Amino acid sequence: MDHIRRNERLSVMTKVLMDAPNRIFTLGTFCEMFKSAKSSLSEDIDILRGLFDEFDLGVLDTVTGAAGGVRYRPILKAEAALNSVNEVAMMLSAPGRILPGGFIYMADILAMPDVVEKMGNIIASQYYRQEPDFVLTMETKGIPVAMMTAKALGVPMVIVRRDSKVYEGPAVNINYISGSHGRIETMSLSRRAVREGQKALIVDDFMRAGGTGRGMVDMMREFSVTVVGICVLMSTADPAKKRVDGVRSLLTLESVDENAGTALIRPASWLTQNARRQS
Repeated sequence: MDHIRRNERLSVMTKVLMDAPNRIFTLGTFCEMFKSAKSSLSEDIDILRGLFDEFDLGVLDTVTGAAGGVRYRPILKAEAALNSVNEVAMMLSAPGRILPGGFIYMADILAMPDVVEKMGNIIASQYYRQEPDFVLTMETKGIPVAMMTAKALGVPMVIVRRDSKVYEGPAVNINYISGSHGRIETMSLSRRAVREGQKALIVDDFMRAGGTGRGMVDMMREFSVTVVGICVLMSTADPAKKRVDGVRSLLTLESVDENAGTALIRPASWLTQNARRQS
């Protein structure tokens, strides 16, 4: 291989790191890749760290220890995160999105990869310290946000089904109280999906009373899995007390006017507070 120039190394390293969020790459990996000295690679990483910070591309961490190296995390600055969530709030607040029963039409937003990826990155940034082993979600609308969150965390996504599937093998089934209907429903999870002692981050698209979230927490208890957090794209302001504690949301649905066909949706208060602290 011909000598690799610094600008070429920086381009390749950026691609490799951003394609594998939260994965630790040792300096030896890049030394072997580029046939370069560790001192040169350390300088390259310092340059990338500064560029990532200046252009709000995320955070480049140096991890110490025997298994240490460099790790990329797509963490947005507080103001950028607030602006991204506010854009989604404006889209969801547009007239014509109210469905019968006061529900908000969100399917088109959840099908926009660039929008959902940002939401997943924002959610993931709140749970890196908890080090979840997987992201858990309920089929089907929560899957896009959960998938992007799992990508940012560098972990698998696990889907709880509304009924067991023969192709997933033996499953655990539990009953839970639906938050939106107040009736008993069933959820199912394959016994092979998770392992005892793991840590789960629950991510979903919408929460009203929290019945589904409570059900997923109960499901994890059946597997002896610890839930390190619950986060949803949007939750309702009413009821303020959910059936599950510790829920964090990106958006708050304050009110719905079915006659006018409009809704009042705003970024969650913690996003606004974070932006103020950093300003």
